[in-house]
Amino acid sequence: MADRINPHWVLARTPPEGWPVDADFAWRETPAPSPGPGQMLTRTIYLSLDPYQWGRRRRGVEAVGEVCHGRTVSQVVESRLEGYAPGDFLFNTNGWQTYGLTGEGISTFGYMFPRKLDPSLAPISSAVGVMGMLGLTAYAGLYVQCAPQAGETVVISAASGGVGQVAGQLAKLRGCRVVGIAGRAEKCAYVKDDLGFDECISHLDPDFAERLRAACPDGVDVYFENVGGRVFEAVLGLFNNGARITLCGLASQYGAMGEDIIEAWKAAGEKTFSERHMSVHPLFVGDYVATHQERFLAEMGDWLRNGHIRYREDIHEGLETAPRAFQSMLAGGTFGKTLVRVSTDPVRQA
Repeated sequence: MADRINPHWVLARTPPEGWPVDADFAWRETPAPSPGPGQMLTRTIYLSLDPYQWGRRRRGVEAVGEVCHGRTVSQVVESRLEGYAPGDFLFNTNGWQTYGLTGEGISTFGYMFPRKLDPSLAPISSAVGVMGMLGLTAYAGLYVQCAPQAGETVVISAASGGVGQVAGQLAKLRGCRVVGIAGRAEKCAYVKDDLGFDECISHLDPDFAERLRAACPDGVDVYFENVGGRVFEAVLGLFNNGARITLCGLASQYGAMGEDIIEAWKAAGEKTFSERHMSVHPLFVGDYVATHQERFLAEMGDWLRNGHIRYREDIHEGLETAPRAFQSMLAGGTFGKTLVRVSTDPVRQA
């Protein structure tokens, strides 16, 4: 068998203040690794790009020269792990590379583990989207942490993004009034017209705060925080007594340097949180894998099949596009769940 070459991206430096640039990443090509006992070699099909990855790099969680982290959909090429065979599709964590090892002794970001995928149930790309950690993030943050009730007003920031689009539809399933916040007009139209949100306000509008207030005449009971910054400032004055927040991300502030952005966010809202007897829930999806993933997968599968949940993917072709796609995503240039198709999807091609 000819030697396989493994193209991949590594972190070229610990990024300075600001947003990603080309110099933060370096392209490498090395021989693909061979699986040891209890391991398997997998070929990446889809790579998930997510805002949290920039926070990891900025904080030094990823070492310079290390393959950039990312969740993936892959197919088994060689297996020395019982229960897995060549051809199996997996949800795993290959990162920004074409081939990776999965199994014993392989770092999997704490809680990540290979999960077999059944392509007859849903497109395999959805395993890093609505049927994966992204969907579980929306489910855990909204249903488990905030428990919205029928008739309450739920506000979703980054509503056209991967997590936001799912969270808002989940709130609609509970009978809530759902107001999304997005950027470009086409994103707002998609959120309202295609996903069924009651309203969607553009944070780019000069009268954004006034329009948001008008869209929430009864105040805000639940806020799904993905953005921070001026979006959070606009929502802050609208909270009702007993409102709940799930703190999923602060994407607008990931370029900040020299401060703890979560502590700064909490400090900005502390007075309101206290006066209105609110609860704030930091969201780490790994806390919910063992307790809620099985139920989530069953329920989400039913919602997809019944058409109750819809989703949009923004797929970029080829591993070489990953840095630019990542930059575009953080700048608000992508639309829906951002993915890179690293190699051929044999299911979609069939």
